Amino acid sequence: MQTPPPPAAPSWTVGDIAVHRIDEIPLPPATGPWLLPGATTDVVSQHDWLRPDFADHDGTLRLDSHSFAFVVGGLRVLVDTGIGNGKERANPAWHNLRTDFLERLAAAGYSPDSVDLVILTHLHADHVGWNTREANGEWVPTFPNARYLTSRAEREFWATYDMDEPRRQMFRDSVIPVEEAGLLDLVDVPEGGVEIAPGLRLISTPGHTPGHIAVELTSRGETALITGDCIHHPVQLAQPAIGACVDIDPARSEASRRKLLDSLAGTDTLLLGTHFAPPTAGRVMAQGDAYRLSPVPAASR
Repeated sequence: MQTPPPPAAPSWTVGDIAVHRIDEIPLPPATGPWLLPGATTDVVSQHDWLRPDFADHDGTLRLDSHSFAFVVGGLRVLVDTGIGNGKERANPAWHNLRTDFLERLAAAGYSPDSVDLVILTHLHADHVGWNTREANGEWVPTFPNARYLTSRAEREFWATYDMDEPRRQMFRDSVIPVEEAGLLDLVDVPEGGVEIAPGLRLISTPGHTPGHIAVELTSRGETALITGDCIHHPVQLAQPAIGACVDIDPARSEASRRKLLDSLAGTDTLLLGTHFAPPTAGRVMAQGDAYRLSPVPAASR
């Protein structure tokens, strides 16, 4: 029986740029209480706008793993590469996956050989997994014609960090093979950000990790921003003090989140959440001393 083609990738238009969401997997319900312990069901129930899209009616958070692909400044770009297939991971929800991520990516028009640039917002296991694929028993770069890019502060931090074995395994299978192939570029990202191509900027958002970056796109006067993990879930708009259990520097993470949200509130910038469940995108609105997300549905192409 012939395998049906993957569904069309949801997309948003930003000027001349079509931003495609490449789905990997929905994360299990247990992810929310573990990742964002401050986002209790009582907290979530205080914010009606989170339901039904971003939380179930019982207050369980919805989170996804996905990447974003687009063309800007003549470059075919992929932002973050998800969890990956066949990876040995301590988290059972990430262990030894077998998804059709690459088929979804190709169906959106981005075959692995065609990608020019892979931007890694940070070097966590659920953001670097598809950096590599297994070939003849070895991990090789999935995107052989691309430059892989992350912030210099990010790579230098992990170079001296006392990693546990699961994290060392992640670097062995998903980061070091890219470095050994000579494909990883490190970029200095100042506080004010840096343009790496026309219409493409890296924004410094440290805290979740010391070198964490968000990604800003601009075309024909329209702007979008991809969060990475400076914001994991829209509940953090409603209560920016809620942090992730894996934030390296929780206070700095909160400061970055508040600064970013303040800069976006009331603007037309489209916020694209790296772990936001559908509808994934929206515009940031001020609400009292915090914020809310006004969803912008995707088109399917």
